[in-house]
Amino acid sequence: MEKIALVTGATSGIGEACAHIFAQNGFNLILLARRKEQLEKISHHLADKYDVKIISIVADVRDEKNLSTELEAIPEEWKKVDVLINNAGLSRGLDPINKGKIDDWDTMIDTNVKGLLYVTRIVSAWMVGHANGHIVNIGSIAGQEVYPNGNVYCATKHAVDALSKAMRIDLLPHGIRVSAVNPGMVETEFSMVRFNGDTDRAKKVYEGLEPLIADDIADAVWYVTSRPKHVNINDILVMPTAQATATIIKRKEN
Repeated sequence: MEKIALVTGATSGIGEACAHIFAQNGFNLILLARRKEQLEKISHHLADKYDVKIISIVADVRDEKNLSTELEAIPEEWKKVDVLINNAGLSRGLDPINKGKIDDWDTMIDTNVKGLLYVTRIVSAWMVGHANGHIVNIGSIAGQEVYPNGNVYCATKHAVDALSKAMRIDLLPHGIRVSAVNPGMVETEFSMVRFNGDTDRAKKVYEGLEPLIADDIADAVWYVTSRPKHVNINDILVMPTAQATATIIKRKEN
């Protein structure tokens, strides 16, 4: 029987890497992202390369009404989602609390917390309906620790950690598994988004060390979802060897 994975934030970084590894393993995909052109390009590439079926949904997880309309409009047979990967998320700014930008705060809370909830509410209801499913929330080391100037971003990822635990309890009677995969430093678009496209500042984040790459996290996601049905991996924290904590990092000397 063909399986289905739904991936949010599927056009880059960890989301795109997850789409690849699940397609490679024979899953049909529902890919959700904001960037239409990039989404279509990735969808066509994966469909051709791995001979899988793909539904592409152009939507912003922050827009609950549009998101609900788009998801509920897919054919009923596609609603038997086996794996939901809540990957869509971002960080904006690195300011102390007294200088934080309200727009940045709203964007992070609306995407990382509310967006995750909007998607999960719909898809978990489908999973309950057929008593099967596995939800993987992409968290962060920022959900395990708080670091200077990380305030609101750390708060949103702590919320993801709490929601993962709560989902695990609420969905237990229905046999639905819930896992959290929490990366340390991963070189993706993350820093570019955090610093509003400031390339020089973004590059400095990873200078002098070998960070994780998106494929490392996708591999962890695949691992937790490919365990036998009686096994649930609650949490995985994945760090580059050069990073001990959120702020303790070993960089190579010039």
